[in-house]
Amino acid sequence: MSQTRILLIMGVCVLALLAFAWRRRLEWLLNFLLRGVLGAVAIYFINLAVVSHGYPALVGINPATVLTCSVLGFPGLAALYGLQAFHFL
Repeated sequence: MSQTRILLIMGVCVLALLAFAWRRRLEWLLNFLLRGVLGAVAIYFINLAVVSHGYPALVGINPATVLTCSVLGFPGLAALYGLQAFHFL
């Protein structure tokens, strides 16, 4: 094969790999943002339920708690409430 064909094949392969990597990164970013928003909404409603039963709000909505929910998801949310419940005792 000629050198131009080899370079063309390599270029197409590199473009395909870049397209795949970009798609994965976009999917990861969307997942990260969605978990953060849903975590903040869950904190709000859990605090609403806790306050309606006469207890103080356990977890506040701030960048640290939203970041924890974004990175760890539901286990992070459970860990936040577990730590606050342990501190409450």
